Amino acid sequence: MSDLFTEIKAKVKQDRPTVVFPEGLDERILKAAHQLATDEVVKPILIGNQEEIAAKAKDLNVSLTGIEVINPASYEQFDMLVQSFVERRKGKETEESAREKLLDPNYFGTMLVHVDLADGLVSGAVHSTGDTVRPALQIIKTQPGIKKTSGVFVMVKDEQKFVFGDCAINISPNDEELAEIAIATAETAKVFDLDPKVAMLSFSTKGSASSIETKKVSAATKIAQESRPDLVIDGEFQFDAAFVPAVAQKKAPDSPLRGEANVFIFPSLESGNLGYKIAQRLGGYEAIGPILQGLNKPVNDLSRGCNEQDVYKLALITAMQSIQNKVLS
Repeated sequence: MSDLFTEIKAKVKQDRPTVVFPEGLDERILKAAHQLATDEVVKPILIGNQEEIAAKAKDLNVSLTGIEVINPASYEQFDMLVQSFVERRKGKETEESAREKLLDPNYFGTMLVHVDLADGLVSGAVHSTGDTVRPALQIIKTQPGIKKTSGVFVMVKDEQKFVFGDCAINISPNDEELAEIAIATAETAKVFDLDPKVAMLSFSTKGSASSIETKKVSAATKIAQESRPDLVIDGEFQFDAAFVPAVAQKKAPDSPLRGEANVFIFPSLESGNLGYKIAQRLGGYEAIGPILQGLNKPVNDLSRGCNEQDVYKLALITAMQSIQNKVLS
């Protein structure tokens, strides 16, 4: 495990946040939950039938010690969750429809997070991204001032850490949405002990080219700067002007970034997805994510092709996000 996750484990262990896993019968989830409980870094909650999960754990030779298992169908506080869900949906759900939806493990797990019976949720080993994100948007909702959630990758190589966003969700964000993404990504960077220096990327540096695309990034930069003057955010920048001090000195000598950006905001999903994959495949960086951001409480989505280590790592990140959220609140 990389030094980054060694550091995260040490910090998370002090608080031991509770993370809920709606896919309690999945082998990868069971093994990761067992390791998280054994390492005493996270308190796992598995959603599912207790007998079935116990039988699966026995087959895998995995102990359930330190792991809570909850079956929505027999949960003592189910009525409370139903009522809370109806209130949260503000007329969009009846008690009857709420009872039906909360038998779904993702909706049930998300409600546990909403009512503070869990600190975060990790799903997606079996379910689609939509199945994971939809309940989060309906129940957890986005933070004040943020209209959309976004997805970032932490790029790690040796001692180097950078954050790339949005590389996962928003196809073509407008200037206001791009500003939101920049601010949310700066906050995510803090979770990983980065002092965020945010570069708004484009194919232009400070007006060297002019188009609808470059003007969008320039406008987004201004919105983000006015909204959060406490953060170092600047643009628009070509990547080299944001990353190489010598180039920055020539192209943007007055910028506070000075070619030392560690958070990179891409103008579109297309460029973000290409950017992180090029860094991963050609640059040899480990791409950790996507990490969902902008929600009131952390909910994160696994790839259905994930392995046990991916589950373990994303649970640690989710736990760190929950700790950061409490610091901010």
